[in-house]
Amino acid sequence: QVQLVESGGGLVQAGGSLRLSCVASGGTFSTYVLGWFRQAPGKEREFVASIRWSAGNIYYIDYAASVKGRFTISRDNAKNTVFLQMNSLKPEDTALYYCAAARIRTTMTFKYDYWGQGTQVTVSS
Repeated sequence: QVQLVESGGGLVQAGGSLRLSCVASGGTFSTYVLGWFRQAPGKEREFVASIRWSAGNIYYIDYAASVKGRFTISRDNAKNTVFLQMNSLKPEDTALYYCAAARIRTTMTFKYDYWGQGTQVTVSS
């Protein structure tokens, strides 16, 4: 069983930056694909980014088209932590952001086995 706890959300003006963190416990962190998802009011939860680590320090990273070039996902296996650096934020980025863990590289919400409680990001115009 993996537990995930997000932090770092808040209120920021358009064009600003935030860095989200997610600390994992209860599993072998390095073996999981870690993903970030978000859900805005009245909308479905959507994929934002994911990162898989492989032996030899090879990282496999995927981004949603809407955030590519603005958001950066990274992970620190020694600290069981995954990060989401969000730059050039837009009002449409406003959502509850979730950290999730899966056993395979995927962008599909239902394939993620473990979820955090979420951290709110609000971008004002």
